[in-house]
Amino acid sequence: MKTYHLPVGLPNLPLSVKMLFTGYLLTIGFGLMMAGAQIMLTHGMADGKPGLSVEDIAYSYHGNRDGTTLEAKLNGSMKDKASPEIRIEVIKWAREGAPAEQWESHFKAVFTENCTLCHNAESGLPDFSKLENVQHVATIDKGISIASLTKVSHIHLFGISFIFILMGAIFAFAVGISELKKAILISIPFAFLIIDVISWWLTKLNADFAWITIIGGYGYTMASTAMLLISLYQMWILPIKQAKQ
Repeated sequence: MKTYHLPVGLPNLPLSVKMLFTGYLLTIGFGLMMAGAQIMLTHGMADGKPGLSVEDIAYSYHGNRDGTTLEAKLNGSMKDKASPEIRIEVIKWAREGAPAEQWESHFKAVFTENCTLCHNAESGLPDFSKLENVQHVATIDKGISIASLTKVSHIHLFGISFIFILMGAIFAFAVGISELKKAILISIPFAFLIIDVISWWLTKLNADFAWITIIGGYGYTMASTAMLLISLYQMWILPIKQAKQ
């Protein structure tokens, strides 16, 4: 009986396996870029300024205890949804506790004109045609709720860990790299992922921990990018270089 031996190492994999691995890595790489863009468009605007900063992380998880949720949104991701005059007027009203006596006479029309196109009963967002929903966000901004943070944390841990385990399994076939170095690089994304999620909870309690979140995110992104690029290089470019020698 003839014995078949599986090739060892990324450069020597069959074409079909290389295509499978490459398709996965390119898709994940594109997904990481989209995730980065989404973070910049959400958390990155939490302080009202472009770009991700420690203040953005603090506002997102700890909140802005100096103002209301409504104010934070109007100065951040919702800044372009109303004129400066309207935003100032609404913020002032929110700081006064969003008194009901001014709702029917004035602010109901303001919210109808500027907000209810998206914030309505059918959108799944808070319905800003109702005063009680507006008053709910016109309170001191304490950041993400515990319920939402729990939901995001377990989705983040379960989902991204599957990405890392498959990427690590592919990278494990890399050649010319010691087993110790491969083991360390494969472990880094998991370690930083755990650090990242734990930092959300710490930041929820104390805004001074926000910098750990940025370290965690950059840590697993850089390690994942290194594994992705090394794997693609060894599957497609390294065999060409070896063949020319």
